[in-house]
Amino acid sequence: MFIFEKNNNMKITFISDTHTKHHQVTSQLPGGDLLIHAGDFSSRGHEHEVDGFFDWFNGLDNYTNKIVIAGNHDFMFEDDPMLAKDIISYYPNVTYLQDDLEVIGEDYSSSVKVWGSPWQPEFHNWAFNLPRNGEELKEKWDMIPYNIDIVVTHGPAWGHLDTVVGQSMNLGCELLAEQMKVIKPKIHVCGHIHSGYGYKYVDGVHYFNAAVLGEDYNFTQKPMTVEWNPKTNEIEFV
Repeated sequence: MFIFEKNNNMKITFISDTHTKHHQVTSQLPGGDLLIHAGDFSSRGHEHEVDGFFDWFNGLDNYTNKIVIAGNHDFMFEDDPMLAKDIISYYPNVTYLQDDLEVIGEDYSSSVKVWGSPWQPEFHNWAFNLPRNGEELKEKWDMIPYNIDIVVTHGPAWGHLDTVVGQSMNLGCELLAEQMKVIKPKIHVCGHIHSGYGYKYVDGVHYFNAAVLGEDYNFTQKPMTVEWNPKTNEIEFV
């Protein structure tokens, strides 16, 4: 467990949308205090895919803390949560978040607080879809507590790293974007829109789309690693 003090920097790596190709990413993970995966680690959430991913993720011993959420491809976590929970139980070095909080540090008041959620606006018949701009989706975002440091969602907030190359339509969640303005986390991490990969800083929030596969599902987008100061919210890419 990372022992956090207010003046410590944290070295964090962000990845998402590995879609069973996680082993291709291993050499690009330099190690650090925290590794975050923002969902879509499988193709369809098959048991062997889920087990294979968690075996790999659990075995990465160069990160002190490892957090993952599900994405719209990871059907098991919505359709058979008991089986998913059973698989996760074999991998104690991984924290799975689903509308839940992880506290990194020994003292709550000075710890780093991470919230993870897999939901996104409805798109065809994928997992963790809820009607766009509907009350159910709003309820999910209303669960995110204030004074949160890092928010991890599978889909992006509307207007932030949420477009496909060659198109101008924003595909992110409008309700999530509004909630980010209210909560103002220091960091928001997502994936889902592969060609939205990148980083931007808006109104005090660092936005990362960490999808490592391009629209062709080939590994072409490097994991992003930063040195982050939780007190000042300054980051430096490593």
